[in-house]
Amino acid sequence: MRMKPSCLAGLPAILAALCAPVMTAMAAATPPAAARTVAASPALPPGMHRYLRDEQRITHGTVTIAGHPIRYEAEAGVMVVHVTDPMDADPPAPGPGGEAAAQPPAASMSYFAYFKGEHEDPRRPITFLYNGGPGSSTIWLHMGAFGPVRVVVYGDSHVPPAPYAVVNNQYSLLDASDLVFVDAPGTGFGHLRGKDKAKAFWGVDQDAHAFANFIVQFLSAHDRWNSPKFLFGESYGTTRSAALINVLENDKSIDFNGVILLSQILNYDDSIDAPQFNPGVDLPYELALPSYAATAWYHHKLPAAPAKLDDLLPAVEQFALGAYARALDAGNALGASRKAAIARQLHDYTGLPVAYLEQANLRINGGEFEKSLLGPDATTGRLDTRFVGATLDPMSKEAGYDPQASAIASAYVSAFNEYVRTRLKFGDAMVYKPEIDLWKTWDYTHRPPGAPAKLPGPTNVMPDLAAAMQQDPDLKVQLNGGYYDLATPFFAAMFEMQHLPMEASLEKNIEMHFYPSGHMVYVYQPALKALHANVAAFIERNSRR
Repeated sequence: MRMKPSCLAGLPAILAALCAPVMTAMAAATPPAAARTVAASPALPPGMHRYLRDEQRITHGTVTIAGHPIRYEAEAGVMVVHVTDPMDADPPAPGPGGEAAAQPPAASMSYFAYFKGEHEDPRRPITFLYNGGPGSSTIWLHMGAFGPVRVVVYGDSHVPPAPYAVVNNQYSLLDASDLVFVDAPGTGFGHLRGKDKAKAFWGVDQDAHAFANFIVQFLSAHDRWNSPKFLFGESYGTTRSAALINVLENDKSIDFNGVILLSQILNYDDSIDAPQFNPGVDLPYELALPSYAATAWYHHKLPAAPAKLDDLLPAVEQFALGAYARALDAGNALGASRKAAIARQLHDYTGLPVAYLEQANLRINGGEFEKSLLGPDATTGRLDTRFVGATLDPMSKEAGYDPQASAIASAYVSAFNEYVRTRLKFGDAMVYKPEIDLWKTWDYTHRPPGAPAKLPGPTNVMPDLAAAMQQDPDLKVQLNGGYYDLATPFFAAMFEMQHLPMEASLEKNIEMHFYPSGHMVYVYQPALKALHANVAAFIERNSRR
């Protein structure tokens, strides 16, 4: 759930705190799932479990949304995807000593699909959802946002240990669309096999092609080729979505109705995690400033705070791209008096001491802000700066951990592992991996549309999304984000959308929504309610002929 120094695996959550009596009541109100096996797998000889294969399990359940019970069919499974169609190549020849040849790379990707009704209806919209990381499963969106059940966590504080409350999710998206929660290769119940397997799947372009292959196979297996189709990505999942929609259009000849982005990062030059290692590029400091201001406002650290956040942010945004940007652009040529004036204005918008701001040369990265805002003994969250935890090292320069990640992770992981086995009847004798540590080894190089090869430097998939929108002028895009997110600041996402390299006429295809929550907007229940309403309306609007 952590992701440094790039974008973070979306680590979702929800508000409210319900205890054991609520769990008992919900258990009594929810009929037990009736299970049947779709494709019964024969017992395997010893050692054969290491060979990847498709597996599925079907159950049925009911979710109540807006007071209306909705019956659904659930399919939990793993699907094997390949880099290229294995039928296009001859079987590998055995080695000179007769030993088995190295197999081509393959990945089994776990997924959890929900279809409204007793049986799947191919006329309904279908949405493919995934978290990010890279290296994250989709447990967070599944159990925190849009699945038929959700785990209950506290709004901005640490969740006590088990038992955790898992309740009917009245904000599930199943009312608007069939849902397929897809785990990235190597995460969830998935595994990799074959020669150079990591290089084949763990990278910007490799990952996009793997998801494209999964989607193609799923559409064929479920006869969904003529359904309205949507992508929903969170965090690095938004990076994936931009690359993926371009692959789907150009390599697979599949147009989608819409792309829904939550906590967006398309250009990693915009990241506030470690901009000090990229001197001369000051944009991250400017784009993070409104999130700093929102956080300071929330924690009552501003010297003269307005009553409403909406009354603060426009002035901060104007200052960020105006006087502040000009001061940073001046570099070492900035005069002492001007530097002092900018530091005083930054103090008014961040609550940080003027002397500290001047000593930092007006440039505060995300970890420094999280560590410094509340004094030496308290640290704010990165994913959601409303969360606060004890500072591990008062003498440190930056935050040593993310209080939000520590506050909610156990609830998600524990609740999901029970839910998938008891309700979905899948995963016995299997290990579910919520995350794997990939950020150090991930291939961030990317070949954007029109480039002859992969380009060095930070990942930037803005050209991919722009190209997809240009080639399909009916493609609609919805951006969602949280004001208290320092993993992917909301103003940076706005800036990226306003600078997509495409004609201005296509800007009407983009809509933006922001919420008083963090990276995982759905941690805060009122924000989850608004997110559901906006996404459901977007899907309904763009599914009509």
